[in-house]
Amino acid sequence: MTLQQLKYVIEIANRGSMNEAAKRLFISQPSLSNAIRDLEEELRITIFERTNKGITLTTEGAEFLGYARQVVEQAELLENRYLDAPPSPQHFAVSTQHYAFAVNAFVQLVREYGQDEYEFALHETKTYEIIEDVKSLRSEIGILYLNEFNSKVINKLLKAANLQFHSLFTAKPHIFISIHNPLAKQSIVTIDQLHHYPYLSFEQGEYNSFHFSEEILSTLSHPKSIRVNDRATLFNLLIGLNGYTISTGVLSADLNGNEIIPVPLDCDETINVGWINQKNATLSKLASAYIEALQQATANKELDLG
Repeated sequence: MTLQQLKYVIEIANRGSMNEAAKRLFISQPSLSNAIRDLEEELRITIFERTNKGITLTTEGAEFLGYARQVVEQAELLENRYLDAPPSPQHFAVSTQHYAFAVNAFVQLVREYGQDEYEFALHETKTYEIIEDVKSLRSEIGILYLNEFNSKVINKLLKAANLQFHSLFTAKPHIFISIHNPLAKQSIVTIDQLHHYPYLSFEQGEYNSFHFSEEILSTLSHPKSIRVNDRATLFNLLIGLNGYTISTGVLSADLNGNEIIPVPLDCDETINVGWINQKNATLSKLASAYIEALQQATANKELDLG
């Protein structure tokens, strides 16, 4: 087993493609495939599953990848310290539901760890795709929520994908509305009071089940309903149409300005927001730093825990 083989494994996992990894490594695809095959035979494990749909990590491969990243990171520290070698470009990706605190934490990560060369990715995407991204290691970390209604379905998917959920915080539901909305002056709103306002929610595409909804109380009917794909559009419609959406109540004035405010919603539900990753996989240095940034971004928020 060589350091170069470990770097090959990491690059393939980052790219999700043997062909793309070979291009980035400036070697032929057959040479790369042979190097990985030799490593698998030496270790007597299967690191990657090769199918018609592409290449994915096995359970053993995900665990091995965590150790490989640690070894390569330590080797680069030695090279930087004693050989004055330039740091290698860093890679990190996260997939998340549409949370401002996830973006805040990402900004903090880039500010602290961004070098002259890096390749980071922040995917604000659909719930099912978050799970698929982390399963395939397109993203090392995923951020989503669980509650009493969706937990059975989501946990079943996580278990099947060999993923684990780690709680960040639990909050009571709030609505996000414009400061000019008549409900903005209230200390709490009821579901009945929302009846005449447009309800905004995030599109879930092919997997548009109630259980994958990014908003709780997804089974309620709404006479006025609009689905959107991105957070900026949703916020513009909150202001332009006096609409509302349901979320955690955690907002960022730095990212979203002061035109949108959270107001507590009168209901008995709770929202458990957390992050997911590959079970048994050791987090990379950047992933650990991002988790710490997430904890800092949510620790000082005024969460209505009731």
